[in-house]
Amino acid sequence: MAERLVVIGGDAAGMSAASQARDRRGPDDLRIVVFEKGSHVSYSACGIPYLVGGEVAEVESLISRRPEVFRDELAVDVRLRSEVVEIDLDRRAVAVRGDRGGAPSWEPFDQLVIATGAVPDRPHLPGADAEGVYGVQTLDDGIALLGALEEKPRRAVVVGGGYIGLEMAEALVRRGLEVSLVDAAEQPMGTLDPDMGALIAGALRDLGVEVHLGERIECFEESGGRVRAARTENRTLPADLIVLGLGTRPNSALAEAAGVPVGETSGIRTNRRMRTPVEGVWAAGDCVETFHRVSRRPVAIALGTHANKQGRVTGINIGGGYAAFPGVVGTAVSKICEYEVARTGLTTAEAVEAGFEPVGEVVESTTRAGYYPGARKMKIKMIADRGTGRLLGAQIVGQEGAAKRIDALAVALWHEMTVEEMTGLDLSYAPPFAPVWDPVLIAARKAAERVDRLDRGA
Repeated sequence: MAERLVVIGGDAAGMSAASQARDRRGPDDLRIVVFEKGSHVSYSACGIPYLVGGEVAEVESLISRRPEVFRDELAVDVRLRSEVVEIDLDRRAVAVRGDRGGAPSWEPFDQLVIATGAVPDRPHLPGADAEGVYGVQTLDDGIALLGALEEKPRRAVVVGGGYIGLEMAEALVRRGLEVSLVDAAEQPMGTLDPDMGALIAGALRDLGVEVHLGERIECFEESGGRVRAARTENRTLPADLIVLGLGTRPNSALAEAAGVPVGETSGIRTNRRMRTPVEGVWAAGDCVETFHRVSRRPVAIALGTHANKQGRVTGINIGGGYAAFPGVVGTAVSKICEYEVARTGLTTAEAVEAGFEPVGEVVESTTRAGYYPGARKMKIKMIADRGTGRLLGAQIVGQEGAAKRIDALAVALWHEMTVEEMTGLDLSYAPPFAPVWDPVLIAARKAAERVDRLDRGA
């Protein structure tokens, strides 16, 4: 009799796991059932701000594969609008409730993949559940927000200055709304050092966003069940809609309730093969805890890149092969207004917390040779360990052509290079693409010189 694999969650990690398992084991050997509580599978959640902003015209553009493709071509039984509400490890079954309500039905499994993703943080404040307050995590969330925009709102308040909050603020400005952004931190982009984050705050203001930093939301005022304003410690901001960009946390409650161990980040614990401590139970994607290769500590980082890789590893192992997920260094990139923003590794504060003595160096350069048309300004901050000179992290804020340089820095970080070693990297050069001294090399040289001066006590 065929073994039965149940997958909870039909986005990047879950569908990658299902696809890889199917690639190695046929339907006569392995039956695969995917339960997805939403209306879509295999889509780009990262594209939602661009859908809301109008750069992406159609919802369909964000969908990689429709459920019928999985059913017809891969023999994967995809069941939409089917929420798993309980996992019974002793019974080896999950309880599934459909969108029509009623009592859940029990579905057996031999192997289980938990790919429940992340959930947006919602503040426990008066009015947070009012109509017009939106989290943006799933494609269904994005579609709901698009529907709200059809009602021609005039004013929006974005709460939170992380990647999603900033991208959504820009998207709403593009839609013609008056936008205010509120963040309890003194600078947006907490994944950057404050001096780099300050550049983003300026760009938002130049775009026309009213930015209020160092302020906390006290409540959301409502009337007739619908949000009307966001009130901070210092002011009341009228709003026709609120968008929450407070970040996410691993959606691990279902697994934890069943007895699947979670770690200190609240992400599900797995080994390098993505197997949990429970026999036959795997987990992948934004719901898991993973290993940071620089800090050597557990982290929970919600990115589609990690989710796809972890899902692939899971499916290969279920299929009888061998694969391992080696950890992360925290590389991320985004576009905020006219700026490209990228980071990898540790910030200065994170480096101190991890036990390093960080040395930071900021350089200004251009994306092309200064004389070549279209050259744009950029800043790179490079962070090294004072004692060893090892690269610990890097951040880039610049205009078109700047951000993808973070990939070279991520590779150097992955292989534990020192900034002195990096000064000799054989990077490409031509005037349309870089100055003769690429900004990465300039930053590495400056960081190496500073480490050397400190070492000599100069």
